[in-house]
Amino acid sequence: MSSIVLGPNRYGKAETRLVRVAREGPVHHLKDLSVSTSLSGDMDAAHLTGDNAAVLPTDSQKNTVYAFAARHGVGEIEEFAALLARHFVATRPPVRHARVEIEEYAWNRVPGGPPHAFVRDGGEVRTCVVHHDDDGSTTVVSGLKDLVVLNTTASEFRGFAVDAYTTLQPATDRVLATAVTARWRHAGETASYGESYARARRGLLDAFAGTRSLSLQQTLYAMGERVLAGGPELCEVRLSLPNRHHLAVDLSPFGLPNDNEVFHAADRPYGLIEGTVLREDAPDAGFAWE
Repeated sequence: MSSIVLGPNRYGKAETRLVRVAREGPVHHLKDLSVSTSLSGDMDAAHLTGDNAAVLPTDSQKNTVYAFAARHGVGEIEEFAALLARHFVATRPPVRHARVEIEEYAWNRVPGGPPHAFVRDGGEVRTCVVHHDDDGSTTVVSGLKDLVVLNTTASEFRGFAVDAYTTLQPATDRVLATAVTARWRHAGETASYGESYARARRGLLDAFAGTRSLSLQQTLYAMGERVLAGGPELCEVRLSLPNRHHLAVDLSPFGLPNDNEVFHAADRPYGLIEGTVLREDAPDAGFAWE
């Protein structure tokens, strides 16, 4: 009978909700985050014998997030995540590796309102994952999710494989819609994560809008390629694109034509297209995608 051993493990505090208000007189600035921390290292005893001497409580990790927000402020989420990750590795000898994931929820000022009034942005969520290891190495993956985009034309899907169960008809002019999840890996430290994010986001939108799509796979590659073309600081992009099907409604029972004008927006099932686009000379990813 083979032996039973403990495999890879980590623990942390998930989804610590943090709102930081920076006050410059009457003008206020708002940061709204969800921060998840995760630590790993020399902690086998906690699993094997219940000895918690090496375990920094997850409540302490949560408190660190709040304390660092007060002490250091919150600028770009990548910088805040790296600050936390390096702190945990540097101050807790049993911790060999720290992973910090942050989601940022955008707020805009109320038009015409006072400089302390905000309205929640209904758009995408900005994301990042930072890893820091006790050998000093750091990886940064930035990204976004729930970026909902739609083309009412310039999309087709035909020439696909057919088998005994195929009922789908070729489409030469269809609605193409998706909710983009995109993550891009930085080749090293980046001077301005905010500017890099803006360029990557713009690249995603420009490629989606400007590509005559023969398939969502083709669009995915075009989007990843455009992101990498926008800045040498990025070396790899991973995309997940659910195909939000828009199906033309049959109006013939009512004696009405439907020239691609009336659709049923189906929420499920849906096609899910995922892929990676990277530079040929991209450095090894290490633990970046874990």
